[in-house]
Amino acid sequence: MKYISTRDNAKEYSFEQVFIKGLADDGGLFIPKKVKKFSTEQLNALSNLSYQNLAKEIIYPFIGDFMTANELSDIVDKSYSVFRKDNVVDIIKLGDTKVLELFHGPTLAFKDIAMQLLGNFYEYYLKKNNKKINVVVATSGDTGAAAIDAIKGKKNMNIFVLHPHEKVSLVQRKLMSTVKEKNVFNIAIEGNFDDCQNLVKSMFADKEFSNSINMSGVNSINWARIIAQAVYYFYTYFKTQDKRPINFSVPTGNFGDVYAGYLSKKMGLPINKFIVATNSNDILHRAISNGNYEAESVSETNSPSMDIQIASNFERLIYDLNDCDDDETKKIMHGIKEKGKYIISKNKMERINEDFLSASMTEKEILNIIKEVKVKYDTILDPHSAIGFGSLNKVNLEGNNIVLATAHPCKFPEAIDKSIEIKPDLPEELKYVMNEKENYDIISNDLSKTQQYIKEKI
Repeated sequence: MKYISTRDNAKEYSFEQVFIKGLADDGGLFIPKKVKKFSTEQLNALSNLSYQNLAKEIIYPFIGDFMTANELSDIVDKSYSVFRKDNVVDIIKLGDTKVLELFHGPTLAFKDIAMQLLGNFYEYYLKKNNKKINVVVATSGDTGAAAIDAIKGKKNMNIFVLHPHEKVSLVQRKLMSTVKEKNVFNIAIEGNFDDCQNLVKSMFADKEFSNSINMSGVNSINWARIIAQAVYYFYTYFKTQDKRPINFSVPTGNFGDVYAGYLSKKMGLPINKFIVATNSNDILHRAISNGNYEAESVSETNSPSMDIQIASNFERLIYDLNDCDDDETKKIMHGIKEKGKYIISKNKMERINEDFLSASMTEKEILNIIKEVKVKYDTILDPHSAIGFGSLNKVNLEGNNIVLATAHPCKFPEAIDKSIEIKPDLPEELKYVMNEKENYDIISNDLSKTQQYIKEKI
């Protein structure tokens, strides 16, 4: 399979290039030239597979030039052997709604599902090519911990994680900062997540710097993460399908997880609607509900992984909406960078709403949902998952409704305590991190200082 950039569809890339680069040299995002679409018969043939075997079938068409099917099989089995559920994910029922639990990996968040795979992809690539790389990643809390766990201790690679100082939960930070392996470096940036993300993007854009350190990235824009996440939409559809239309409510900040669902629909999965569920940092809700994609200041909330205003993966949808016109996409993205906004036309809004609806939740509403679910179903949702649950209620869609539960509630004890006066415990095997010494460095929101720090540590 060949890949192109959303800002230049003349140049072709291999999956290996796409995976290692993360971001195209022109600043665009990688997408496949053509997506494999499964027929009804092919979908039926996949429907009874285990999660692991399904992953092999979904992922291989995208990466076949990177490794053999047998090599992929070994890596998938290795990646998912560290999960607490045999089938990686779990599906529970809360009344008429089903909840897809994605937090049974090593760092208690959905990011583990893709990140464990990526860590082993890196290991395969580096061994095969005798190379060294430095992974640089921005995190709003969960990506960093998942990436560290996937990469820690691996040969010929370092990982540098930028998180917003004092703007992630204590548990989120502890899962990053207590890791002792020497190839792990935690950086607290004095700013918000968008600042961290902009620093990483600027480092990628600085070709002299990025080439000098052989820089790679695992943020949600990395196509390998998108295809890994698409798998659980297929799995959930097969396990829950009935005669009703299926809808997924997805808590999202960067549009990556919900885009993975959209990809699965493009691959032939008969999904009706995706609900883009946001907190008060609602740029995606405003874009999808009224066509106003305009960045505002970031508000701090009880769902810090969604405290984002620039949704990087939205560019992939913009490219589709503009009929794969790379010049128009480039023009729009430059306009967003310069003016901080993009007004979506009426006809494009109609196209968006064929696949997407949206809702936003206030802090009070989120805490109320956590309380309501606990009282009704004796289940605790983390604040991000509560946003997915509450947003589903707001759009009032009939059908087979699935909410993505993206993190374990123990990662956000303060929010849970505010709602139901309970502080959920970490799983037994992770309780030790709360007593471990932390190791991270605080740096101002400054590109040159961050680059210098990385160079000194390599």
